[in-house]
Amino acid sequence: MILSRIKPAVNAGTKPKDSSKDRLSLEEFLSKRDYTGALTVLQFKGQNEETVRWVGYCSFHIGDHKNAMSIYEKMLQSKSVPEDTVTNLACCYFFLGMYTNAQKILEKAVESRLKTRLQFHLAHKLGEEEQLMQYHQQLADIIEDQLSLASIHYLRSHYQEAIDIYKRVLLDNREYIALNVYVALCYYKLDYYDVSQEVLGVYLTKYPDSAIAINLKSCNHFRLYNGKAAEHELKTLVDQTSPSFSFGHDLIRHNLVVFRGGDKALQVLPPLVDVIPEARLNLVIYHLKQNEYQEAHELIKNLEPTVPQEYILKGVVNISYGQETGLVKFFIFSSLFPGFLLRSSVLPKLRCKIIPFFVGIFLTVKLQ
Repeated sequence: MILSRIKPAVNAGTKPKDSSKDRLSLEEFLSKRDYTGALTVLQFKGQNEETVRWVGYCSFHIGDHKNAMSIYEKMLQSKSVPEDTVTNLACCYFFLGMYTNAQKILEKAVESRLKTRLQFHLAHKLGEEEQLMQYHQQLADIIEDQLSLASIHYLRSHYQEAIDIYKRVLLDNREYIALNVYVALCYYKLDYYDVSQEVLGVYLTKYPDSAIAINLKSCNHFRLYNGKAAEHELKTLVDQTSPSFSFGHDLIRHNLVVFRGGDKALQVLPPLVDVIPEARLNLVIYHLKQNEYQEAHELIKNLEPTVPQEYILKGVVNISYGQETGLVKFFIFSSLFPGFLLRSSVLPKLRCKIIPFFVGIFLTVKLQ
């Protein structure tokens, strides 16, 4: 319900509220990235075309993509449709995982840099390599396009390439301090946790309540120290009520399970398997620790490994499942991994379970 509709009409003798002050207040919330506060202001404003567009914008930025989608779909039914509405709706579809819908509706969108970037990401999500390269060539040497390219590098586990782009952009745009978080995340993925922590500190000094940054800091503490230290860092985020908190709620619940050694894994992780990529892997690890090899195998059998940890985990699952079921094909499948792992710079202790000699022993036993 629009709150302004249930308020009494202004008395004739009451001085109308200065709308410019409302405007300034909205701009202040937006400048602080407080989209929840901005939505509160918008609820008290009259419902007009401009207000509706701002509600859609703010809803999108707080992660309420369904509401934003609903708004943009209704806007398409109006007589005068802003030309960016179709592209904005496609962005909502993208974040809701409706990739085919996004791709289809983009055919009606006017040409723009945003449209090209979205098509670039859709090609990656849909595994269309030829189109991916086509849109890659259309990217310009502008900040938005370069950051889009960096994100694709990150998603494809090309972390150093992503770092190079972020650092190049930062060199000429020191005010883009949030890029330090992206750099820190790449270093985290490369197992340089101390470097990640140092880079992350630049952003946290200015924005100490950032949900994403605090979460990454806690993950660094988990890798550098232990789960207790990590949970202590995350507690500051759980206790706060900043506008950024709700955005990372699922991520926080997921990480608390990890920090606590798998406590409540079966309650928290299954619904997050298709939301947070690491949730699937951590649920697999939980099942392995419980000697539930069938469940672990079902979760990981369709995963195509791209990084050492995924190769290792899938190899361990196949060996464990193969040993339990006596199916030789899983041992043969696992024997393909060690060559990659031994050339890798990241070799956790778990690697010992899938070295060729280990696999060879089981092959000999099972094939006799």
